[in-house]
Amino acid sequence: MRNALAVLAVTAATAALSPAASFPAAAEPGRLTWGKCADKEFPAPTECATLDVPVNWAEPGGRKIRLELARLPATEPARRIGSILSIPGGPGGDGITDVKAAHHLKDLGSRFDLVFYRPRTKLWHTNMPKVCWKPGTELEDPPSRKRYAAQTAALTKAFRACQKADATGLFAHVDSMAMARDMEAIREALGEERLSLLASSYGGVPAVAYSRLFPQRIRALYADGVINQTAGFDDQVLRFHAVFEEKFEEFVTWCADTPDCALHGEDAEAVWRAFVRKADRKPIPATSPMFGKGEMTGWMLRQFAFPALPGENHKSWLVFAQSLDKARRGDGSGFGTWVITNTRLWSAPGLLAMSCGDGRGFTGYDNLRTYRRAAEKAMPNLGSTRFDGLGCAGWPLKVVNPPRPLPADALPPTLGVGSAYTDVATTRTLTDMIPGSVTVTYEGPGHVMWATGQKCVIGHMTAYLTDLKLPPPDTTCPAE
Repeated sequence: MRNALAVLAVTAATAALSPAASFPAAAEPGRLTWGKCADKEFPAPTECATLDVPVNWAEPGGRKIRLELARLPATEPARRIGSILSIPGGPGGDGITDVKAAHHLKDLGSRFDLVFYRPRTKLWHTNMPKVCWKPGTELEDPPSRKRYAAQTAALTKAFRACQKADATGLFAHVDSMAMARDMEAIREALGEERLSLLASSYGGVPAVAYSRLFPQRIRALYADGVINQTAGFDDQVLRFHAVFEEKFEEFVTWCADTPDCALHGEDAEAVWRAFVRKADRKPIPATSPMFGKGEMTGWMLRQFAFPALPGENHKSWLVFAQSLDKARRGDGSGFGTWVITNTRLWSAPGLLAMSCGDGRGFTGYDNLRTYRRAAEKAMPNLGSTRFDGLGCAGWPLKVVNPPRPLPADALPPTLGVGSAYTDVATTRTLTDMIPGSVTVTYEGPGHVMWATGQKCVIGHMTAYLTDLKLPPPDTTCPAE
C-alpha cells in the first residue's frame, strides 16, 4: 500500500488521465495501436496499447481516462480462436502486470490473444488525493443506533472531502458498472464479436456487471476465486468467513497435537474467546507502521487476527499462537501491524469508493444487527459485524450497481474454481446460478489458482476456454 500519492490535475475537459505516458497512443478514437512495451520485464512478444474511455459513461463526449493494455498474440495465428480478457481483482489491482504470469497459460496462448489491462480502479488508486487515504473515523462495531449514526456520518463527511479534492472525476465512477462499460469498449476496439473472460477475485463483480449489460458478447466465462455480488455482500461474507471458522477449529486441534504451538496444553479456543472478550472491555495497545499507535478491540481481532491459511510447515499458525500468547499478557505487537492497519484502511474513503457503488454497505442499523446475529450464530469464534459493510454505510452517492439477478439463461455455461481453504463456496454460488456450469474445488490453500500455476486447474481452464468443454460436476484438484 502506498504511503505517498500524487495528485494528477486534469487540465482540459477531454484530457486523458493515464498513470504512464510510455504506452503508444491510439491512432484514432476507439482503436488500438499495438506497439512495443516500455516495461522491459514484460515477456516477449508482449505488445502494448492505450484506449481512451469516458470518465462518466453517461457523458461520452466529456472528460476521458486512458486505459493501458498489454497482449500476448496467439502463437498459432492460423488456429486462433479469439481474445481472452483478464479482469483483475482488488478492486484496484494492476491487471496489466498479470501478463508476467501468462507463462502459466502457454497452451491457451497458442489459440488466443491474451489481453490484460490496467482498470480505472487502479488509475484512481494511483492518483487519488492524499485526503482520500485519511481514515474517516476509528471503525467500531457500533452497539447502538446512535453510535452507528455517528460513525456513518463521520464516514460520509470523509467521502465528501475526498470527492471535493478529486481532480480526476473518478471518485463517483469507479464502480463495477463503469468497469463493465470499459470492458465493452475494449471488446469493440479489439474487433471481437464475443470475448472470453478470465475473472479473478473481485474481478468477478465487474464480470457479473458485464454479464448483465452484454450477455450476448460473452463466449465463455472462467471465474477464479470470485464472489457472487448478485447474492449480496452479507451472504458472500458469511460464506467466506464460515470457511475461516472451520479453519480456526482445525487450528485448535492442530495446536493440541503440536508441542511447538505456544498454547499447547491449553484449550486454545477458550484462550482465544477469553482474550477477545477482554479486549472488547479493555482494548489492547499496539502499533501500525502506517498509522502509529492504536488499540485493538475484540471486534477488530475477530476480523483480522486469525490467518486461515496455515502456511508452510504451519508457520502462520505458529506465529498466530505466539502472538495470541503475548497479546493476552498485554503485548499486542504480534497483531498490531495487520489488525490496526486493516481497520484504519477500511475507513479510508478513497479505497472504499472502489466498491461502495457495488452495494457493499449496510443499508441501516437493522441490517447491521441482522447480519451480526447471523455471523455470531454461525461463527462463535470469528463472527462479528463485517468491516466493509460499516465503511460503505457512509457512501453519499447512489449505489449504481446494486445486487440483482443475472440473465442466467442468456449466459454460456461457466467454469468456476475456488480453494477449499477460502473461496470455493462463494464461487460456487455464482456458477450454480448459470445452467450447465461447474465449479472445481482446489483442495489446497491459495487464491486465484491460474496465476500461481496450479497445473490441474489450468488443465480444466484450458479445455474449457479452448473447446468449451467442462469437467464433470464435483471435480476436485489436489493440492500441488
